[in-house]
This record gives sequence, C-alpha cells and structure tokens, in this order.
Amino acid sequence: MPADRSEALPTARRPHRLAGGQPGLLEPGASTDPYRLRLYRILRTDFPLGYDPGLGAWLLSRYADVALALTDPRFTGYPRDGAPRGPVPAPLGLCRGSLVCTPLPGSGTDRDPGSTPATATAVERTASAVERAASAVERAAYVLARRIAGRDQADLVGEFCRWLPAGLSSPEPNTPVRTGGETADCARHTGLRERALASFLANMLDDPDLLAAVAGGAGPGAGPGAEAGTGMLLGRAWTETLRRDPPVQIVLRRTRTEVRVSGGTLPAGAPVACLIGAAGRDPARFAAPDRFDPLRADADPLLTGPAGCPAALLGRLEAEHGLRALLTAMPGIRWADGFRPASSGVLTRGPRTLLVRPS
Repeated sequence: MPADRSEALPTARRPHRLAGGQPGLLEPGASTDPYRLRLYRILRTDFPLGYDPGLGAWLLSRYADVALALTDPRFTGYPRDGAPRGPVPAPLGLCRGSLVCTPLPGSGTDRDPGSTPATATAVERTASAVERAASAVERAAYVLARRIAGRDQADLVGEFCRWLPAGLSSPEPNTPVRTGGETADCARHTGLRERALASFLANMLDDPDLLAAVAGGAGPGAGPGAEAGTGMLLGRAWTETLRRDPPVQIVLRRTRTEVRVSGGTLPAGAPVACLIGAAGRDPARFAAPDRFDPLRADADPLLTGPAGCPAALLGRLEAEHGLRALLTAMPGIRWADGFRPASSGVLTRGPRTLLVRPS
C-alpha cells in the first residue's frame, strides 16, 4: 500500500487530524473530496475503529465491518430502534423518510408468493404498482429530455436530475402523477435520488463505449434480446454507481451489545457511523475499487440497500429510463467543452452540475 502523502497536499485540502492522528470526518476540508484527500484510505488502513467527537459516533470504514453493522442483529437503528436486523441490509439513505425500510409486498423478504391467495393478490398489486411507476417515470423522462434537446448547452442536474427524481411527479413542479395507491414515505424524499441519478449519468457520460452499448441495445430495430441485455447493463451500472459513488456516505447504527470488529471492540449501546463511501472502495473487497466498471466480477448488491425498497426501486427506474430518454432525444450528447464533473459532500455526495452539449 503506498504511503500516505496527504501532508504534501495544500493545507486547505489536507484532512484535519484529531488527537492521535485520526482524520476528522466533519472538520474543515473533509467534505471537499474524502477520496482525493485519502481520508477514507487513512481510516481504513490506520484507524479502522476510532471515535469521531464531531459526529458523536464510532467510525467503521472497512467493507467487512460495515457489512457486519448493516446486517448483524447485534446492531439496530440510531438514534432509535426500528431499522432492520438480520440478513436484510439496513436502509442506505435512498429511504430518507423513515429508519424502517418497508419492502414492497412480494419482494424477496416476503413469504412464498404462492402460499396464500391474499399473498398472491399482494404480488399482483405490487407488479401493477411497479408497472405504473415505470410508465410515469418514462413519460416524465422523455418530456424533460425533449425540453433541453435543442439547446447549445444544458445542466443535467438543474434541468433533468432535479425534476425526474420527483419519482411519481410530473415534469411540472408540484403536479403529482397518480399511479394508484399510496407512495411510500421514503419515496417522497427525492434529494438523495437526485444525487444518485446525477452520479449515474456522470459515470455513464464519462464512458462513450458504455453509452454506445446502451444506445445500440435500445435504439430503433433493437430486438427483445438486445433490449433485455441493455436493461441488464443499466442495472449493473446502477449497482456500480451506488458502490463507487453512493449518494449517502454515512449510515448510522447502534450496537445492542459488545461487538468485535477488525479494529477492536465496540461497546454496547454505542452509536456507529458506517462509512459507506469508504467501504465501497475497500481494495480488500473490490478490485480496482476507484474504477467504474459495471461488468466487474466482484459486484455486491449489499450496498444498494434492501431489495424491494420503494426508494431504491424508483432510483433504478429513474436511472434506466432517464438515460434512455436522454440518448433518444440527444444521440450525440457529450460533456460541454472543458467541463469535467466533480462531486462534493461527505454526509451526502453527488455532482452539483453536469454541463452537456445536447448535440
């Protein structure tokens, strides 16, 4: 592992050190870019378990420890009980409305769909709700894409990402699209899905070969096989974005008893900050962790959150239909001259601007 050379960085870009040399997560400069500052790497290698007084929590930065805190029943929600325990991962921030992520009926956490007529009915209702949601998102995406297609330059964050993750809202502000049934509380909070969509589009626009593969598989004349292959590629790209560039960098948990982790022992009743951004780029778990690679062999769905979560489902629909709509309306879309995307934030993170030339 290369030696830490953060002292060679300009003062404003150095990670502020606490007593004992541990980087301070909320100290000045940390939110600029915890990746380039090597803040996450320093925590993983030198301080895998340390207390951050600014955050008021113990920090876990290694993938193995974060995975334990997200799935082990010895951890629960924070600041109050309620988050899932056991093999179902805890909410990862796309669910901002509640600590409890209630899966959609008929998801992998339910009983056998064929067990009772009532359950079968719930599965049918779920499938119908997903179909309506997909239709609403697709419609909104194409309206938004057509609005900016004729411009010389556009900001996808302000003119596309901000509106599409209204999820079940129309492109017109404050005009809801009814898809039948009640929208889950976590799906009403769209800021995090906006950041996730912006990161997804930034990663895809940075790779012309990926864009060409998506455009070719979803373009006119593409057969069912090509369409299915494109859908699979987009799904993997969405999962890869949530690993490499998660919109929420920190998930809070609390220990119910003493828990041994790689850096020591957490006391009972301790608040724990799971550094999702650090865990997703842990080289002990992922090969070339800084590289965006939807086809990586070591992909891990843990960091996408619970299966069936309404917010996670909407996020993926917005990513898939959003990119398809942009490529349909603007086949030659590319970065504006001289523009490079940059993310910011250490609690929540994503690009604040995505300047493109529509054609």
